[in-house]
Amino acid sequence: MITLSAFRDVPPFARGLVRDIRVRWALEEAGRPYRENLLAFGDLGGAYRALQPFGQVPAIELDDGVLFESGAIVLHIAESCEALLPREPHPRARAQTWMFCALNTLEPQVQQLAEIDLFNANEAWAIARRPTVQGKVEMRLDVLETRLKDRAYLEDRFTAGDLLMTTVLRILRHTDLVSRRPSLAAYQARCEARPAFQKALTDHLKPFADAAA
Repeated sequence: MITLSAFRDVPPFARGLVRDIRVRWALEEAGRPYRENLLAFGDLGGAYRALQPFGQVPAIELDDGVLFESGAIVLHIAESCEALLPREPHPRARAQTWMFCALNTLEPQVQQLAEIDLFNANEAWAIARRPTVQGKVEMRLDVLETRLKDRAYLEDRFTAGDLLMTTVLRILRHTDLVSRRPSLAAYQARCEARPAFQKALTDHLKPFADAAA
């Protein structure tokens, strides 16, 4: 049985965005059951550092070891799940390429913008820097919009690349950067409509609702 470490509660702006949702989604797509190890922020030191050296979530415990970093965990799950990675070598490699694209080309820029808006919006340096950061995000979104103009997914079908890309796009939910790009908005909605995502989101949000009860 896989054990997934995730937060027991987070601030409202982070609900639906914490990276354990990626792992939950991949596990649902793969049809693999798991149990939760729910943590408070104060639990991220000590023994937990043996699972995740940087004291972040998620991490997973397997019968034969421990993994951390959401992208690495999703890749591990996908490698044994044809629903997430095709068996054929070239389509498989293409799906993996989009996984790395989501995490390396888009997420760093998207995360920079979110950090400015959510944590530093009134700081002078943030006000001065924001147009440059948004411009870089928009350049990448324009490329993605062009890619998806005549496609349902990044490749011929849904893969782990789409899973990770969708979770990156969700970080921009406080802006209209996705919603004003029709193909991109439709793509995100299509991926989020998948039953596996809906189940993952429900399970991701449940501990927060329980904590507030």
